[in-house]
Amino acid sequence: MGSLLLAVLLASASVPRAQAVWLGRLDPKQLLGPWYVLAVASREKSFAVEKDMKNVAGVVVTLTPENNLRMLSSEQGLEGCSQSVTELLKRNSGWVFENPSIGVLEFRVLGTNFRDYAIVFTQLEFGDEPFNTVQLYSRTETASQEAMGLFTKWSRGLGFPSQQQAQLQKDLTCARRILP
Repeated sequence: MGSLLLAVLLASASVPRAQAVWLGRLDPKQLLGPWYVLAVASREKSFAVEKDMKNVAGVVVTLTPENNLRMLSSEQGLEGCSQSVTELLKRNSGWVFENPSIGVLEFRVLGTNFRDYAIVFTQLEFGDEPFNTVQLYSRTETASQEAMGLFTKWSRGLGFPSQQQAQLQKDLTCARRILP
């Protein structure tokens, strides 16, 4: 699994399986369409050093006939912009998604107003090490104060101090390869 999802997920927090609280029901159709990933919270060892070099990424979310999420992503990698497609399988309970075969144990929306932003929690595991991340998805290139405030609130509430949170650089080159 390459590109955005893997890189953002790898730049995630390594904490013992933190339990995220689900706030209401999400109709996955409300998550569909284009998103900019504008901020990330992470406890990954090198995240604090590298966070100032991470750029905004783009994600286009679609729904498969089986109600799985298909995510086309574009982000800056070591060799320029890279794109990937990831499919996340719907769990039986609620609108939580996963794909354990690629290390994604949980993908869920913590908070959203369904039109401007979504705060996304992802838990994954590679080897014996679990990783968690909180991301701010935005429909626009700039997040609202409400969205940034909620991202910070959720990140802190899940144990990410401010030095483990980052607004991504406003270089939209890779994001615009798949976003309008």
